[in-house]
Amino acid sequence: MYQNKVNLIGFLGGDAEVHTANNRSFTTLSVATKSSYKDKKSGQYVSHTEWHRCIVFGKLSEFAKTLTKGAHVQVEGELRSREYNSKKTDAKQRVWEIRVDSILKLDRGEKAAPEETENDEFNPEEGAA
Repeated sequence: MYQNKVNLIGFLGGDAEVHTANNRSFTTLSVATKSSYKDKKSGQYVSHTEWHRCIVFGKLSEFAKTLTKGAHVQVEGELRSREYNSKKTDAKQRVWEIRVDSILKLDRGEKAAPEETENDEFNPEEGAA
């Protein structure tokens, strides 16, 4: 049995970017996750940020392209690697990416203005005749 599943919860480091390659449109997201630990020698907490390149295809890409920097998201998908020839170094490079299957936006919704409601309280003076 094999399983290749990634589940990340983090914040977007920039606005979603839409790309087209081989007549196929897709969206990329840069998701930051953080971890920290207490250094045994100094007693100080050390924080580490990891950046994850996420690729979104299909109809989910339409939703993904609406996401903006700072959005709190949960991303699920599959870890993939690919090689490409770098134009800078003229050598093969390997990158690791998350091929996204689902996105859940964790940001709280905007607060709606309180609706004006009629005063439906019972007034005993207006009560029974």
